[in-house]
Amino acid sequence: MISKASKYAINAAIYLALDTHEGKKLSAKEIAEAIDVPVAFLAKLLQDLARKNVISSTKGPKGGFYLTKENRAQKLLIVLKEIEGLSKLKECMLGLKHCSNEKPCPIHFLAQPLKQALVDELGKHSIAEFAEKVQKGNTFLSI
Repeated sequence: MISKASKYAINAAIYLALDTHEGKKLSAKEIAEAIDVPVAFLAKLLQDLARKNVISSTKGPKGGFYLTKENRAQKLLIVLKEIEGLSKLKECMLGLKHCSNEKPCPIHFLAQPLKQALVDELGKHSIAEFAEKVQKGNTFLSI
């Protein structure tokens, strides 16, 4: 339903919210190792998110990626929007070009509420709220 890029970016944003700030930054390599994703691919995603002010970064020997209070307060949906947009969530899950309420595919009425629920939840809760669930041990980023 969402791309690998979005999955990696969401995981990275939540991981950054766990324990980073302007005084404690992480490299793309450290984040990639922690969430078990390819470092080169993640580095590009992180740079893109930083350019779009979803996360923060500084360059140089003491540089890295981190989240400010403002970054943490953003809804997690912003990560998905900035990486791939929301159009993928509007596409037919079976790949049909003309799937709609008027002309539905066989799973349209099952898939649409699930996709809408995902958008609603990601748009309702901040990056910090998702990180808090990880910190409390209610959810996990890795096994």
